[in-house]
Amino acid sequence: GLFVTDYFTRTPRKLSPFRSFASIELFHFHIPEDTVIAVWNLITFKEQGGTFGDQCPDHSITVYFRSGAPSVINPLRTHFPRDTAVPGSFALTLTWTLPNRTTGVFNVTSPLPGDWFLAAHLPKDEGKISVKGLYEECQYLFQPQLIVQRLVNIAVLYPGHITEQTMASHNRSCLYKVFVPSYTSRVLVEVLRCRGAEGCPLWLRVRAKAPPLHNSTALDCREHTPCQLALDLPFWQHWYYVLVEKHPGVPGTISFQVTVQLTDCSRPSLARPPFLPSSASMNMPHSFGSVGGLPLGDSPPPASPNGTKHPISITSPTGEQCWPVRPTLRNELDTFSVHFYIFFGPNVSVPPDRPAVFVINLLPVLDSGGVLNLELRLNVSSLRGENMTVFGCLNHEVPLTSSDNSSVICETEHLAGFLLSVNATASLSRLRIPYPQTGSWYLSLRSLCATEHGFELCTNVTAEVYLRAYLSPCINDCGMYGQCKLLRTNNYLYAACECKAGWNGWGCTDNAEAFSYGFQLLSTLLLCLSNVMFVPPVAIAVRSHYLLEAAVYIFTMFFSTFYHACDQPGIVVFCIMEYDVLQFCDFLGSLMSVWVTVIAMARLQPVVKQASAGRGIVLYLLGAMLLSMALQMDRHGLWNLLGPSLFALGIMAIAWAARTIRRRHCYPPTWKRWAFYLCPGALIAAAAVLLYAFVETEENYFYIHSIWHLLIAGSVGFLLPPRAKPSGRLGLLPRRKGCGYQLCINEQEELGLVDPAVASINSICTS
Repeated sequence: GLFVTDYFTRTPRKLSPFRSFASIELFHFHIPEDTVIAVWNLITFKEQGGTFGDQCPDHSITVYFRSGAPSVINPLRTHFPRDTAVPGSFALTLTWTLPNRTTGVFNVTSPLPGDWFLAAHLPKDEGKISVKGLYEECQYLFQPQLIVQRLVNIAVLYPGHITEQTMASHNRSCLYKVFVPSYTSRVLVEVLRCRGAEGCPLWLRVRAKAPPLHNSTALDCREHTPCQLALDLPFWQHWYYVLVEKHPGVPGTISFQVTVQLTDCSRPSLARPPFLPSSASMNMPHSFGSVGGLPLGDSPPPASPNGTKHPISITSPTGEQCWPVRPTLRNELDTFSVHFYIFFGPNVSVPPDRPAVFVINLLPVLDSGGVLNLELRLNVSSLRGENMTVFGCLNHEVPLTSSDNSSVICETEHLAGFLLSVNATASLSRLRIPYPQTGSWYLSLRSLCATEHGFELCTNVTAEVYLRAYLSPCINDCGMYGQCKLLRTNNYLYAACECKAGWNGWGCTDNAEAFSYGFQLLSTLLLCLSNVMFVPPVAIAVRSHYLLEAAVYIFTMFFSTFYHACDQPGIVVFCIMEYDVLQFCDFLGSLMSVWVTVIAMARLQPVVKQASAGRGIVLYLLGAMLLSMALQMDRHGLWNLLGPSLFALGIMAIAWAARTIRRRHCYPPTWKRWAFYLCPGALIAAAAVLLYAFVETEENYFYIHSIWHLLIAGSVGFLLPPRAKPSGRLGLLPRRKGCGYQLCINEQEELGLVDPAVASINSICTS
């Protein structure tokens, strides 16, 4: 056949240590139909400060692959919520082969077509809280690339027609595909009239959705006569691929015929007719991708290059029967909030002699990022005293209705499913499927009565079951100790839980490392009550007549207390206003406390000339505006916050240097001020900064940050200068005669009686 190669790539993204699924990086790919091989090239490199991160540690990178929906991963081995089904996925760990770069390759032969998702993350870290911009952070960037090779013009088999084929000596195999519509209970593939070699040395392999593999359903035509391969309960609305392969070492040319028969379970006595009026009768795609790309009902089936096709009459070899499928009504409330309503429901009747089948349709891509929830509740009063059990089988893409009256099986060799059951003892059953595959999900309900010898059919008892099916963003909205986050990667939306207070798991239900209520209360009280340490600086400021500084300290103490009361991860939370407002006021108050303290230490306000007091006020307002701007730009940036503080220290240094030069004496002049106030205060402040920048982690946050509150407030009490006193050399100022100041009032102008430009002014001077 003719191969076509397609290439796809994604933008590199920064990986994060794993904490929950909200911290992973998700990549979305689409693999076309008829793909025979897909190769993912996984490129990872380090960066630090805009250059190659050769000095960064070698952290392993885990990559997960899954077809149809994102992977449900659990690297921390936490517990899933009850009644949760965990679908499987592939996992690959990348190790570093070069100091700053590594590459991994993941091959998938004959991958399933459609959506594929890759999830990548770093190992869990120790939870250190780092100050943004303090040092160059190591970044691990991950970029996946996809190369696919697909076949074009694969020959299409039409049900009920014979295709003749000649396989030359240099050919090893022939590949075909056939479309299986809905309500098909059986697919029968047969190889006829095998000539050219003794014993028909051919392998017959069949697989759904993608070309067959070595472990696909296979039949050795040399050992089976006739060479017929039957598949029961095939997937509906999908392509099935048929591979006819020669045995190794067989020379010469082999000719054969291949045909496919589809059993329509809605008409068990007949197979599907060879000709249909239109492609819609079989729900087939309008284009097959074969030579000419003609619809089925618009022209006769095209002949293959090596033979002709002739219609044959077929009868169903089995008496299998399928039951009507009841649709559901889709009601979209919000993103990943969809309810599926049953007509004449939600209470459904399950008759004793046949199953009740329902279909739930999930839209491609849109619905795979949430959680599919299913709930069965049995009406016990409808059992009439019978020991009845209602079984439910949830299967993807085809309903599974077993003809066995003694048991219910929801899985076959090629079909996976989920089993639910309700009875008089356990009348409620739930099932949750995170990140479900899209398409049609079929729920088959069947009732059986328990006896001494097992289960058997019930007689004249119709069970009534309450059925609820819906799509939600997260499991139980992540509970009390989690937050359901709506995430986006390019144009794909998905939801995940982010847990807090030590809780873990997919639904934040694993309490192995959870904080107790007493621990949460203790941490909240420590963080809040440690702000009481600002009371002594407030008292010192008031006593020294630093009223503006005292107001700033009170502001800081108030908002820091209530910000930490609102910032707690557990249930001991109290918010007096929005979280963002409290955080902004807390950060602004903390920085303003540093600013006004340093400006007060500079002693910019003259003691004597009261008219010059506005100089300090201008600096206070300037600091408030600069700090507000910096916090709005980046609330956690180092230099946006450190810049104004250094500017204030520079003003203080210039003021002290000017006084030292003018007086020709070190300022402050007394050694006691340096030994008992300035040096201890500076050391305490430096210790607080070191704790905040290098020691604080998520585990010790509540007591390290409380110590930070105590140290910062204590340093302010030491550094705040004493009350300014006038110099003794100036003595008492002589009282000026006349008006100490003049207040001129134009009486008529104040009354609004005359024009001030024309009227005479009568001034009143008061002293």
